[in-house]
Amino acid sequence: MASPVSSISSISSMSSSSSSEWYSSSSEEDVIMHNMIMNAAQVFMAAAEGSSQPLTRRAKYNRDQEAGHDKLVADYFADEPVYPAEIFRRRFRMSRQLFLRIAGDMAQSDPFFTLRNDARGQRGFSNLQKCTSAIRQLAYGYAPDALDEYIRMSERTARRCLYKFCQWVVKLYSKRYLRKPNANDVQKLYQAHEQRHGFPGMLGSIDCMHWQWQNCPVAWQGQYTRGDQGHPTIILEAVASQDLWIWHAFFGLPGSLNDLNIIYQSQIFDDVVAGTGPDTSFTVSGVEYRRGYYLADGIYPTYSTIVKTVPHPTDDKRKKFAKFQEGARKDIERAFGVLQKKWHIISIPARSQTPRRLRHIMYACIILHNMIIEDEGRAICDYDENASAGNSVPVSEEQQDLNAFALRNEYTHHNLQADLVEYIWNNAQNEPAHHMEDDD
Repeated sequence: MASPVSSISSISSMSSSSSSEWYSSSSEEDVIMHNMIMNAAQVFMAAAEGSSQPLTRRAKYNRDQEAGHDKLVADYFADEPVYPAEIFRRRFRMSRQLFLRIAGDMAQSDPFFTLRNDARGQRGFSNLQKCTSAIRQLAYGYAPDALDEYIRMSERTARRCLYKFCQWVVKLYSKRYLRKPNANDVQKLYQAHEQRHGFPGMLGSIDCMHWQWQNCPVAWQGQYTRGDQGHPTIILEAVASQDLWIWHAFFGLPGSLNDLNIIYQSQIFDDVVAGTGPDTSFTVSGVEYRRGYYLADGIYPTYSTIVKTVPHPTDDKRKKFAKFQEGARKDIERAFGVLQKKWHIISIPARSQTPRRLRHIMYACIILHNMIIEDEGRAICDYDENASAGNSVPVSEEQQDLNAFALRNEYTHHNLQADLVEYIWNNAQNEPAHHMEDDD
């Protein structure tokens, strides 16, 4: 039998002989993982050759997975559980019914989330244990081995549960819970925002959020670090409506960029340029506009679909408009706050070393956030699988150029703002509506 050292040596020589071909066809993340594996193999070889002690296998602990499953069921999933529904919702961030629905979908989609025996013939972990481990890591930001004493799960298995859970949440639920609004959704959003904030034609509020990246590779830290942050971050651009539903999410660009750089690379206005999507026309102060708009802060460009505040209002009309615009724009700030409080993993420095895994975690948290809003009956719009999303065929290139020009038309931007100033002054109440409901 070949020794472990000779086996690793053969692997290293095979890898080096085909490295040029492999590097040319692999992504940056694969190259990083490849280098990490090869460095670990070299360190292992050096340690093994310099030691007279025989190599030992990793210790196997008798964790008694069945006892962990039984205790979990008795605490939360029995007919008469130890902890009531309110405690379940606080610790799992959702109702028991929604959690069981997600766990069932996981079991049907991937055999990993079913109860199986391992290679030694011993009992593995149940569906409830694996999903609970993933949810607790997302909700509390736990280290992967923090629940070892309760769920009886090793660090490696818990980390794998988290990544697989997030991947399947994105695969199974993105179509419904990260959808763009259709024609019916647009009208409901218009009605809700005008009633709540006094802004006709408002689709939502747009802004960006940074997520600190603790284990950012050293070679990338300059690209992902901005002066005001002081550490590597990854940026999330999002759009939220008054009910805190997140309609648009764009995550993954380096933290050295600002909001203006992000929106230039975002896909939020691709349907406007391509001429696809639903009809979002509306009328304000007797003037018809073709596209709905988003409320934003001062750094955003003067697009015809973006409404910003008046930076230095001089008269009562503009002061009132600025107060209403800045108050309504807090919807996205509230959404970021609730998202980080509900899923604590995105409020602490990220531990993963690859952006792909961080993207899965972020999008999974956003999808679960929207699922909870729907489950609790707080969503403005209901999902209709058969609803038409509008024209799905892009217009000609010439028309796309015209649409892009109309999108960046500063004249339309200033006219829309002026019409909204008049509308708010004549129709809105004296003070903007305050949010008294429980956001969480």
